[in-house]
Amino acid sequence: MIDIKVAWAAMGGDPALVSYVSTVTRQGALEARLPVRELARACVGACALAAAELGARRAGLAEVPAVRVDDGAVASAFVSERHLLIDGRAPVSFAPLSRFWRTADGWVRTHANYPHHRARLLSALKLPGDASVADVAGVLAERSALEVETAVYGAGGLAVALRTAEEWAAHPQGAAVAGRPLVERERLGSARARAFPPLDAFPLLPAAGLRVLDLTRVIAGPVATRTLALLGADVLRVDAPQLPEDPDAHADTGFGKRSTRLDLGTAADRRTFEELLARADVVVTGYRPGALDRFGLSPEALVDRRPGLIVAQLSAWGAYGPWGDRRGFDSLVQVATGIAATEGTEGIKGAPERPGSLPAQALDHGTGYLLAGAVLRALAEQPEQGHSLVLRLALARTAAWLTADGAGERGGMAHGLRGTAYNQPDAWLVETDSGIGRLRHALSPVSFVGGPVNWARPPGCWGTDPARWA
Repeated sequence: MIDIKVAWAAMGGDPALVSYVSTVTRQGALEARLPVRELARACVGACALAAAELGARRAGLAEVPAVRVDDGAVASAFVSERHLLIDGRAPVSFAPLSRFWRTADGWVRTHANYPHHRARLLSALKLPGDASVADVAGVLAERSALEVETAVYGAGGLAVALRTAEEWAAHPQGAAVAGRPLVERERLGSARARAFPPLDAFPLLPAAGLRVLDLTRVIAGPVATRTLALLGADVLRVDAPQLPEDPDAHADTGFGKRSTRLDLGTAADRRTFEELLARADVVVTGYRPGALDRFGLSPEALVDRRPGLIVAQLSAWGAYGPWGDRRGFDSLVQVATGIAATEGTEGIKGAPERPGSLPAQALDHGTGYLLAGAVLRALAEQPEQGHSLVLRLALARTAAWLTADGAGERGGMAHGLRGTAYNQPDAWLVETDSGIGRLRHALSPVSFVGGPVNWARPPGCWGTDPARWA
């Protein structure tokens, strides 16, 4: 069942606290064949409850502030990248070669938004760098979907063959993912319990004074750290200077944060990173599993150097199974796990005539709020339990929750209100001036009594902030 109780239990939360959460339901929000609205509501609700719980503990409140989850706010935030305007200009979400393609026996989806991924895709297909959509379509039409998937991943690119939910369940990676918790929580080390400074300011900022190193890209990880920034954390995003970033994607998820660039392959930048780590409370990573280990950034190595640290690892497929070292994005996970087949148009004998997609990149956004909530819950436990804690989440595991048998049953909040239908997102959009222009953007859906409504600072230009804590 898609229920806040499931998400809250996965974070290690006290079941009794769910009674502090209510919802405003709105028909028309995130409509799909799969229970996307319920998934989004549960992820945001659990995250907001974790924030309210931590805030209550730090402020010495007698009880947890009431949490209210509005389907309208949630639906607007889950497509925040579509609502963003920069001086009236709408960003481009997908590059021309990031799309579904017909193959000789079915469908495949590619991801080529970044130049290096585009180059690897074309190299795997033995096409020149200036190849057109028609050129790629012609090559793929003559090959099987699994052949394309294997060849492109072998070249370091991204392509996934369309599978049904049944085919994914029978796949070794699907089976490995299904056997894992929604949120994996592993205690490491023997750090002493720690006390955080009390809070007495308004709005109530549960993460105030905490330092977060943000080593994530694209959507899920940055959504998590954007949420921690909303709640008062000093979030510093660190990127490698040689990896390009989409400035529009950075703008959408950069609210509340600062952004710097460090080349961990150089001695000077490595020293700077170690100085940042020495004062960090949380490290969030979102790179391919194992990619950061060569820099000494495995959870075990980080905790050894910074006892008491909370490490949150995000991946597409999970850091285990035959796909444990693969890159991935929300759109590709939807294709592999049967979501695209379920949401597509049905053809002969139940086979998808054309694949579909969710009304939002819900695996990215949902997992991002789950991750932020899991970090907040870990922080709430530390004054009593101590230890370092490693949290592991995967888009494919969130997809397994969405597609599980019975997932469509309606569950969720302890009590709720029925609001008007969700027709327009205007009530949850605001405009903010920034150094990169006038921004129209979605507000955060994480809401509790006395909590923040908007971020304290707008996003800046990628990689232009000093590599130091505020």
